[in-house]
Amino acid sequence: MIRPEPRPLPDDQTQRLAALLTRRRQLVEMLTAEKNRLAGARQPIRKNLRAHITWLERALQQADTDMTEAIRQSPVWREKDAWLRSVPGVGPVLTTTLLANLPELGTLTHKQLAALVGVAPLNRDSGTLRGRRTVWGGRAHVRTALYMAAIVAARFNPVIRSLYRRLCAAGKAKKVALVACMRKLLTILNAMLKHHTPWHTDVIHHA
Repeated sequence: MIRPEPRPLPDDQTQRLAALLTRRRQLVEMLTAEKNRLAGARQPIRKNLRAHITWLERALQQADTDMTEAIRQSPVWREKDAWLRSVPGVGPVLTTTLLANLPELGTLTHKQLAALVGVAPLNRDSGTLRGRRTVWGGRAHVRTALYMAAIVAARFNPVIRSLYRRLCAAGKAKKVALVACMRKLLTILNAMLKHHTPWHTDVIHHA
């Protein structure tokens, strides 16, 4: 009934990068859990936990190396990665997430992309009931990485910082302002890949 627009399946290279990214997320989750356990553990469990934490940290470093190498081996990805990381607030985790989990970036409109990621305000309406406009659905891993980048960008990216401060000054809740920053950041990144250009003020006008 919804009739979603058909999209091609990711190619083998993209699927491999997505698998590396998934494994990295798993390692981060395990590392966080083990560090939390260490805080309340007693001997001899502490020794075992420290050993496992060390192993996880090395595995995480290797995962980062593997992802960097996968991107380096692709001329297209290398170029896109360089463009995306030229934006203040955007780091390797977000760029890798976008390359692996959002291959549509640069090919859709900003509204289509916002809906695809799950940062477009949607109504939770049912019959005669009208709910608050909120964001939901979409690609959760992309949204999480974008949220973390928006937090950094709200401090160090002049465009995103200006938007965040303006919304907060207008009385918007900080979370609402951050979601707006996520949409703006995604719009800018989409415009950069669409116009094949790194970060500069002209991109903002296109966005």
